[in-house]
Amino acid sequence: MRRYLDIRRIPLPWSRRDNTQNESSPLIPKADSSKEGAQELGYVTNEQDHDSPVFSRIQTYYRYSLMDYFLKYFLFLCNLVFTALGLVVLGLGMWGLITKESFAQESIGSIGTDPMLILVTLGFVLTVLCLSGCVGALRENCCLLKLFSVAVLVLISAQMLAAIVAYSLQDQIGSYLRSGMLTAMARYQDDLDLRFITDEIQSNLQCCGADNYRDWEVNIYYNCSAPGVLACGVPATCCVDPLQNGTVWNSQCGVGAQLLDEFTAQSVIFLGGCLGGISRWIEQHNGLIGTVAVVVLGVQILTLFVTTRLLEIIQRQKVYM
Repeated sequence: MRRYLDIRRIPLPWSRRDNTQNESSPLIPKADSSKEGAQELGYVTNEQDHDSPVFSRIQTYYRYSLMDYFLKYFLFLCNLVFTALGLVVLGLGMWGLITKESFAQESIGSIGTDPMLILVTLGFVLTVLCLSGCVGALRENCCLLKLFSVAVLVLISAQMLAAIVAYSLQDQIGSYLRSGMLTAMARYQDDLDLRFITDEIQSNLQCCGADNYRDWEVNIYYNCSAPGVLACGVPATCCVDPLQNGTVWNSQCGVGAQLLDEFTAQSVIFLGGCLGGISRWIEQHNGLIGTVAVVVLGVQILTLFVTTRLLEIIQRQKVYM
């Protein structure tokens, strides 16, 4: 009998085992527990999970960094300053046109040659351009920012092209300046703007005429054949000492100066021409001129870079919205 019980304890190969799992065992996971654990860890999702508030809370979105805010408001402030500058230039141009009554019926035909029109055009373009960049940066408007960046790129290209053309035509620039100076001298009494510009050049550079003081013969009032008192004379801004007794402006100090020889005239008027004075001034300040040109070009390139970067940030923000 004991031998029989020992045989029953030995597992035989053909005997069937009970492979059913006991759910009460602590080592055996319950049904669907793996799925629930995966859902808790976020590995298993379904379509309903995307609509749940939990999924909306953990959804990734793009946040502005401190540098992004700096670029945005840097572009805004720069354009705001240049917008104000453009309005000032525009106001000065309009004030000049109104003061000279250029909009009057008898003067409207020659308004196209008025130098104040250059200030009006420059101020208007600068105001519109910088205002688009200012509003575009503040409101994060891609259309305005793209318009602003294209305009700045065109402006940079135009400046580079103008520099190349000026360098290639530097031998002819002197002749252009001479013809322009002679034209301004011929219209000295007829155009108040040209008179103001000519007087400022002669008084600041201490020069007279284009090449020398005898160039004032091109003016019908200072020509020696003129019947008036100004015949064979030069403007008072050519005089070495245009103030009588150091206080009163003497407008007749240059009368008859063209009849004097150079030795005698040098004590009364400036003998050198303004073209030479302009050349000397450029040579003396070429470092300053180059620095200003590089700074202006650098500011424009920096503005273009900041605008491009801000456009990328706005586009990235729209993707995550």
